Amino acid sequence: MISKNAKFWIWLTQTLGYNTPKVKRLCELYPDISQFCLSDKREWKFCGILSDADISKLSSTSFDISQQIIDRCDELGYEILCIDDPKYPKCLYNIDTPPAVIYISGNLPDVDNRLTIGIVGTRRATKYGLDNSYKIGYALSKYGVATVSGGALGIDCASHRGSLAADGVTVCVRGCGINCSYLKENAGMRKAITKRGAVISEYPPDEFPRNYYFPARNRIISALSDGVVIIESGVKSGSLITASLALEQGKEVFALLGNNSPQNEGSNNRIKEGTAIPITDFMDILNAFDNLYATDGEVDFDNISFEDIEAIPVKGKSPFAKRPKTFVNNNNIPIKKIVDNSDNTKSLKKHHKKNLNLNITAQKIYDYISEEPVHIDKISSDLQIPVFRVLSSLTELEMKDLVTALQGRRYVIK
Repeated sequence: MISKNAKFWIWLTQTLGYNTPKVKRLCELYPDISQFCLSDKREWKFCGILSDADISKLSSTSFDISQQIIDRCDELGYEILCIDDPKYPKCLYNIDTPPAVIYISGNLPDVDNRLTIGIVGTRRATKYGLDNSYKIGYALSKYGVATVSGGALGIDCASHRGSLAADGVTVCVRGCGINCSYLKENAGMRKAITKRGAVISEYPPDEFPRNYYFPARNRIISALSDGVVIIESGVKSGSLITASLALEQGKEVFALLGNNSPQNEGSNNRIKEGTAIPITDFMDILNAFDNLYATDGEVDFDNISFEDIEAIPVKGKSPFAKRPKTFVNNNNIPIKKIVDNSDNTKSLKKHHKKNLNLNITAQKIYDYISEEPVHIDKISSDLQIPVFRVLSSLTELEMKDLVTALQGRRYVIK
C-alpha cells in the first residue's frame, strides 16, 4: 500500500530533511499537503514555517525524485506510509519530530492498540547480556507483546531473534534504507522479521547510513514503544539516547541489573539516578503494565531454548567461550571429553573473598551463595531475610563484582 500523498511527503523529506518539527506543523496547517506542495513561493513564505533556504530547496527540487523512490518501493514490494494516512501510528505522530514517511517491509503491527516494548543495548554485548536480551524478547512475545529494536549487532539482534524463536511479532527500525546492505550479518534475520512483523525506516530503500541517522532512528524506537528496556549499556551508548527520548515521551524505562563492568556502567547509572526501573527478568516489565498482556499459559523463563543465540553477531570479540570438544563412541553417539583434574591440576572451585567490608546482611548472603545457582526466594527462606533486603544486598554484591545474576532470579558466586 502506498499513501495517496506519498509523492508530496517524499518530496518534502528530500528538501526539508528527515528529522524536523516542520513536518508536523505543515501537516497540521494543511489538511491536504498537495495544496501546499503545488503552491508557489508566496504561499511557502507566508505559511510561517519555512526558512529562505528551505524555499530555495523546494524551488530547485523536482517531483521526479519522489517518483523514482516510489517506483523503487513498488519494485521491492515495500509499503509507504505517510504522516497524514489514517493508518499512521498515533504514538509516532505525537512526538515533536514524527517522520513524514515510513517505508515498510512486512506488516507493521497495530502499535497503538497492543503492548509494545523496545529493547536496546550495546553492540559489544557479553554472554549475560545476549542471554537476557534473547530470553526477554522470547518471553515477552509469548505473552503477546510486540518488541521493537534497531537491528544492530549484539543486544538488538538477540532480542529480535528471541521474539522470532517464540513466533512473536517484532519490529526492526533501521538507521538506513531497508534495502541497504549495511550489516550483512543480519540480512537473514531481517528477512525473517518481515514474515512476522516489519522492518521499517524513514529513509528511502537504498539510503546508506550516516552517523546522525542512528540517534534520529532512536526517537522512532521509543515512540513506537510503551516502555524501553536497557540491557547492557556503556556510558556513551546510543541506547541511553533511546532511554532519554522515552522519558521525554512519557514512557516507562527499565534497566537490567548488571555487574560493574563497562558494559553496564550506563544502565547502572540510570538505576542509581532513579531514571530507570531495575529488572531481573521479563515479569518485572509485565508487572508495570497490568491487564495489557495475555498468554495461553505460563512461560518457563528458566528453560527457554536458545535456538540460534550462538549465531548472534557481536561487534568486537566473541563473548562465547569455545565449546568443549566432543568425541564419538563405538555406537556413533557423541560424548563429552572427560578431563581428569585429580593430579596436579588447579581446582576450578570458586572461593569467597575475605575482608570485603560488607554490611551484616550482604556478608551473610555472600557467604551463603556458592558456585551452584540459587534462587532469590530460597536465599530469603533459608536465611530468614525479607526478599526486598535480599534484593538490595544482591545488587550491592553485583556492583562489587562478587556475584553474578543468572536468568530467573538465580545467583552464583563470581
